[in-house]
Amino acid sequence: MTDAEYVNIWMRPERPAYGRKPAYSRAQITEAAIRIADAEGLEAATMRRIAAEIGAGAMSLYRYVPSRDDLVELIADRLQGEIDVEGMPSGDWRADLTRYADGLRAMWLRHPWIATVQRSLPSFGPNQLLVIERVMGALDAHVSIDENLGLMAMLNGYVEGAVREEIGWAEEVRRSGLSESEWMVRSGPRVEQLLESGEYPIFSKIVMEARRLHQSRDDQFRHGLQRVLDCIAAALPSTAESPMSAHREGRSHA
Repeated sequence: MTDAEYVNIWMRPERPAYGRKPAYSRAQITEAAIRIADAEGLEAATMRRIAAEIGAGAMSLYRYVPSRDDLVELIADRLQGEIDVEGMPSGDWRADLTRYADGLRAMWLRHPWIATVQRSLPSFGPNQLLVIERVMGALDAHVSIDENLGLMAMLNGYVEGAVREEIGWAEEVRRSGLSESEWMVRSGPRVEQLLESGEYPIFSKIVMEARRLHQSRDDQFRHGLQRVLDCIAAALPSTAESPMSAHREGRSHA
């Protein structure tokens, strides 16, 4: 498809201006694709499988979703809709960004196969646009739009990196049949060898002193998130201090 032929999926009318009402909807197709992907991975969500899931002819679905890329765009936007941004911006940017980050992580963990989706160019679906408006709105009054974009990229990068690692660990556990604690036990002899060598002082400090490795995944995520939010706070004017932060530090303005 050439650039001249491309039409953004969100610019294609779902229903014709006249004629019979469509037998299916994009929402039905998208939900079926997500059910299949949750059970078997995104690659299993072919048009043929989706058609069988909803009782349609495979070729007929292309009238609703012209290409695989369009299907991925519909799926990605539908998943963005799972992130609760109701009531944002609330006036407490730190609370808003915490809730957003928690919601984004939870969505990824519900659908770990999205880690295999390579999407760097947005298509500006309705749910994505809602998230942009609500979440970036939390910082809009305090920084320029360029600074806002940079800070959100930092936050999203942290969440994505943390959850990819979490999903990777879960997949390794599934593949190996070992729990994380069992894997650590199996690695014990090699760790002892490295410690005794004395050649890796930083690694030794990690093994002997680091508490982070013994925290739950939730606690690890929240600890890192707070550090990212601290960095965002440092980029904001002092008048943008989160009420939650002021209260936590005993400086409530009440």
